[in-house]
Amino acid sequence: MVRLAGPVPGVLAHRYAALPPPLRVALAALRLEVLLGDPRDAANPYSLPALTSAPAAAGSAASAASARSAASAGSAASAGSAGAGEGWGGRAGVLLTAAGLGQVCAADQRVRALRPLLRRDLALGHAAGRWGGPGMPSARRVRGQDGESCPVFSPVPAALLGPAALVAAAGSVLRQAALTVAGRGGGEPALRQWQPVLAAAFADLLACESLTCVALRRPAAPAPGPGAGLLGAVAGYVVPTVLADVLAQLGLVLAECGHGPASTGGGMLAKLTGDLPLAGVDAAGAAHWQGRLARDLPALAAEEPRTAHRGPLPALFRLADPPAPAPAPAGGVAAAGEQEDGHTPDGHEPGRLAPDGHTPDGAQLGGYGVGGDRVVLSGLLRAGAARADGADGADGADTGRAALGALARRLLTEQRALRRPCRTAGADPGAVAARALADRQALLWLAAAVLGVREAADDGRGLFLGGTHWALLALSGIAGRLGVPLPGPAPDPRAPVWAELAGRVRRGVDCDVYATRLLW
Repeated sequence: MVRLAGPVPGVLAHRYAALPPPLRVALAALRLEVLLGDPRDAANPYSLPALTSAPAAAGSAASAASARSAASAGSAASAGSAGAGEGWGGRAGVLLTAAGLGQVCAADQRVRALRPLLRRDLALGHAAGRWGGPGMPSARRVRGQDGESCPVFSPVPAALLGPAALVAAAGSVLRQAALTVAGRGGGEPALRQWQPVLAAAFADLLACESLTCVALRRPAAPAPGPGAGLLGAVAGYVVPTVLADVLAQLGLVLAECGHGPASTGGGMLAKLTGDLPLAGVDAAGAAHWQGRLARDLPALAAEEPRTAHRGPLPALFRLADPPAPAPAPAGGVAAAGEQEDGHTPDGHEPGRLAPDGHTPDGAQLGGYGVGGDRVVLSGLLRAGAARADGADGADGADTGRAALGALARRLLTEQRALRRPCRTAGADPGAVAARALADRQALLWLAAAVLGVREAADDGRGLFLGGTHWALLALSGIAGRLGVPLPGPAPDPRAPVWAELAGRVRRGVDCDVYATRLLW
């Protein structure tokens, strides 16, 4: 039996994306995209016109689901989709079985394979995210937001289903807006005013996907403890919060371009907005996770070791690498998806340590980053400590790197300043002060994820993800939300970010961190 471990240096995988997945994942995603068919064909039940005109999957249950976590919302979606024939869950299961997604068991790789469906429709994509494959036992259960026991069929953590689906669906709306502005901007100069707006939306989207991907790559903690699962809570709050602003900007751009609700882009945005409660990524869903973060303020504000910026970059940030496997559960029972030979179907070897005695995310066992959470802050530390290539831009040094490092140091100072108030905040997670601190900490974790992912992609291949433009634009937006002043003059990154976005939509490349090629 041939195992596929990590990115395969084959033509198909490398043509599929700038950051290629394992070949098995690329094949599953391509099969799924073929099964979904042409998104422009109105006769296709999975086309954009058909999906945007479909009734809301959960009907009146959607408002109730908005107060529940993604775990319970997914059940409501599947159970309440009477207007969708078999139901969203049934339709998704048929597609994913035929595409062979049951063999993709790593959470971040499952989301990559699901991406063709996720970007078509939030409701259908969210239901697909809960599917675990033929033969997956349905008795495995977790606690939902309100303490109820909910069935779980998927390797994707319930808290991250909504954010992952929202990022992909919002990317589709961004592509529609960018296609309009890029296509008509030459003949209609007035539309060029929206290029910086769409560039900022693109940077925000990449930031949210960076955090979501890092959280998906986090090894499951072997037992609950301080800080366990914080990354999922951060993503559950900050992704819908930031993307709510992005969707509002996209709505403005589409309306100003004459694309109302009856157009493809306008219909996609209206359908996506209506499905937000269903996936638990509306304002109520974000407020739930904000309350969770408010209860965990001391863990969010934990002090990092002085050497956290040294050594190898944690594997959480290296999106092209196989993710760190989850710890084996007690009693010797194999984790879901693990084969009898001790490998997962993706070729990952559970429990493997690096030669230097570190876990695959670069942290020592029992040390900083246990559970894969606070190690994310090393992204902020590393960027803040970096003074390579001439430090602060003197003598023709890279001004983008200098500006990024200065902004990282400014945000790192803010993160350290929040430690004392976070440690002394009251125990009431509903207190305004506690929620405000949780908001600020979540934005700083988002910035750390951006910096870590950018550093990992800066591998000498000249990838856009490894450049400074998008990260500088994303961090400038984060600093603006925090009310933190920018540290002096910096190059304006909006023009190169827009050029990347316009080039992608013209070449048929997705708006994701991997730069995935689209089939249709």
